[in-house]
Amino acid sequence: MPLHDVAMLTGGFTPVQQPARPAVPWRIVPADAAQVAQYRRLRRDVFVAEQGLFDTDDADRIDEDPRTVVLVALVGDGTVVGGVRLAPATEGRDIGWWTGSRLVVDARARGRGGIGAELVRVACQQALSRGVLRFEATVQVQNETMFSRLGWTRFGVSEVNGVAHVRMRYPITRIADLVQSTKAELQALLDPYGAWGTSSEATLGGSGFVGDDGAPVPGTDVIAACDAILPALIEKDPEWAGWCAVLVNLNDLSAMGATPVGMLDALGARTLSAARRMMNGIRSASDAWEVPILGGHTQLGVAPSLSITALGRTSTPVRGGAARFGHTISITADLSGSWRRGFEGRQWDSSSSRSGAELRMLGAMIATAAPAAAKDVSMAGVVGTVGMLAEASGYGAVLDVDHIPSPAEPMGDWLTCFPGFAMVSTDTPGRSRMDSALTQTAECGEMTLERGVQLRWPDGEKTPAVSSTVTGLGRA
Repeated sequence: MPLHDVAMLTGGFTPVQQPARPAVPWRIVPADAAQVAQYRRLRRDVFVAEQGLFDTDDADRIDEDPRTVVLVALVGDGTVVGGVRLAPATEGRDIGWWTGSRLVVDARARGRGGIGAELVRVACQQALSRGVLRFEATVQVQNETMFSRLGWTRFGVSEVNGVAHVRMRYPITRIADLVQSTKAELQALLDPYGAWGTSSEATLGGSGFVGDDGAPVPGTDVIAACDAILPALIEKDPEWAGWCAVLVNLNDLSAMGATPVGMLDALGARTLSAARRMMNGIRSASDAWEVPILGGHTQLGVAPSLSITALGRTSTPVRGGAARFGHTISITADLSGSWRRGFEGRQWDSSSSRSGAELRMLGAMIATAAPAAAKDVSMAGVVGTVGMLAEASGYGAVLDVDHIPSPAEPMGDWLTCFPGFAMVSTDTPGRSRMDSALTQTAECGEMTLERGVQLRWPDGEKTPAVSSTVTGLGRA
């Protein structure tokens, strides 16, 4: 539906030059029920009576959608002098595609401080805060300049009730920003060690294993994986940090189809008490997965730090860079659990409520399914991890957003969080699906010849998520 700034609509009438009006104080707030009623009356006054854009009423299904957010501009006495609404573009599951519509400004308030433009700005902020990944509006041609000034871009044309419109999109870079902040510097850091990959066994990761979750130990069937925990997480929740240190390393081994056999830890803490709390988390995870701590290093009186090296064994490691053009991308995730308290929107905790047997069953899924390629979803999120697998394989990828398994949470949060257990895998269509009572899995995309990762939406539109490579550690 169209998103109208009445101050800029020309409709079927000739605009009359009006003298500048003095600005009046106003503020923008989420509307309550009474304010929504005022906003609806204002829309009828403008779109029906004044502009003739609708015959009798401009109401539609979006007005009845309980997820719809209405923002209104109020003057000092509480009168609504403008408003806009935003809502999911699709019925059913919220997949992160929202539209803005019905932007209106009272005739008596037009030209008084840019109410229409500010309503659009606040609507964009609301969309971002709700995990939206695609935000669009259909606006009359005369309004394109205002939206362009606010950062929107044109991507199509349409006609609404006989009036020419343009389709505008607000650029959302949440996924690209995450990739940039977590992985983008690896190429520059590791290139001297052969990060681009050669036929030499001296290549970082071993020949054919550039950018994998673990590294084969030459001459053996041993896979080694090493991950560290962010100091901020250690400070905030030491036990959880200890648990996560085990979780992320064993997930890395799992992604390569390896069976874990032991771990080494390196721990730093300011006090003995803090060190004990970290070790409590490590021990609990060690017991749950039945993987022993073989030894390590501990230092007290220092800034908090924690890393674990995990060792596993497999004679047939699954590579992260073995995807091929035309392979189907599958995503398998444990959707049980909830956001970790204190880390809402960033860490999904499905593991702490699982039994040890269930955790070990999850860890064996890649080895059992034996897909052509696989990677554990890392700090770069689902889409960033797909990007890493794609670039290591020498290809790009497209993901169907509405097919991606996710909990009933904002899609933007889910695709950029660290999940408890989630794997990306590829193979020929229909093969190596990791069906399990503990997870949801779906084929949700394919490898392409274009660099980067694109998101494909139910209407067939594609939006860029990762424009090129993620780490630079690959042939893409």
